Amino acid sequence: MIRQSVKMAWKSITSNKMRSFLTMLGIIIGVLALVVLVSLVSGATTSVTDQISSMGTNMIQVSVTDDKDNPLKLADIQALMDDDEIASAAPIAQTTATAYYSATSEEESAAVYGTTGAYADIMGLELYSGRFLKGTDIDNHTNVVVINAGFAETILGGMNVVGETVKLNGVEYQIVGVLASDDSDTSTIETYEAYMPYTSLVRLTDSVSLEISSFYVSASSEDTLELAEDAVTEVLLARFSEDEDAFTIINQSTIMEAMESVTNTMALLLGGIAGISLLVGGIGIMNIMLVSVTERTREIGIRKAIGAGRAVIMMQFLIEALMLSLMGCAIGIFLSWVTLQIIAAVGGDSMTYSISMNVVWIAVSFSIFIGVVFGIYPANKAAKKKPIDALRYIG
Repeated sequence: MIRQSVKMAWKSITSNKMRSFLTMLGIIIGVLALVVLVSLVSGATTSVTDQISSMGTNMIQVSVTDDKDNPLKLADIQALMDDDEIASAAPIAQTTATAYYSATSEEESAAVYGTTGAYADIMGLELYSGRFLKGTDIDNHTNVVVINAGFAETILGGMNVVGETVKLNGVEYQIVGVLASDDSDTSTIETYEAYMPYTSLVRLTDSVSLEISSFYVSASSEDTLELAEDAVTEVLLARFSEDEDAFTIINQSTIMEAMESVTNTMALLLGGIAGISLLVGGIGIMNIMLVSVTERTREIGIRKAIGAGRAVIMMQFLIEALMLSLMGCAIGIFLSWVTLQIIAAVGGDSMTYSISMNVVWIAVSFSIFIGVVFGIYPANKAAKKKPIDALRYIG
């Protein structure tokens, strides 16, 4: 019985190809919107999560907002590493300077960071050549810098520039290291960064002092992250008169959790908008099925006259509605794959977009739901027709 109903539904759909396609169009657009939007959010989330993870999941960022006239010094940051739960600690301060390289006469604005050698380990910075900052550089206020790949290639004209000299705000600094290019950076804007000893940055600008207001800490392992955070909190509370508002501590797990919450909310929002499109497609299916029931009234009458029961008639039209919905879903999923391939090709290797099977199953399930819900009324209307009235119908 089901096999025969499927054959009749297929014959009805293929006999009115244009009308069937237009009926499926709402489902196609709804599935396309659902799959593409959720996949885009998923792809962007994965990219951002990878960037956060690349910095390590055992990192803690600390900002001091009120030092209670008892500011942190470099020695205090170094003392934090005496705790077994803390692997490294490094201060960080930033300013903007004009970078000038006489060999190419290039002059650009660069972000200059003052820190210590532990910063590279905490942030997972990789060197292309040379070295990072050393303890002697900090102690002797040495005029040395480590630059990023964008700085080297754009301002200095190449990556092999260790030993060269560059001016920052008119002061000469020797380049002792060049960072490797960051492949996870999806930004199209080139950034110019220079890292120098914290003590040297204090001499370069009046906006930075030896009183440290921001620093990074890395835990010995991911498992000891909370213990490391507790250790830092204990030290800062003791220093700042037990005032919890005097400082802020943010760890990577908190950032990851916040990111997941935001992206999940975004995915639900976009999925809901796409779901509305599917509902509109369902209304289109119901309208066409009602027209189909009216057009095939005499057929219904003949089938009932030769013994077809109400359940058989209802199943025939319900299967037809379900087939329209699922065919639209299949086309929508295929077009979604094509769309994501085009977006990936245009966007390059910066982000990877792929269709999640979970999203596909959601689309299929929702399409089945739409087909059944919006097909029941027309099917029930067809099944309730009396044979004698249906046979008398002229149309």
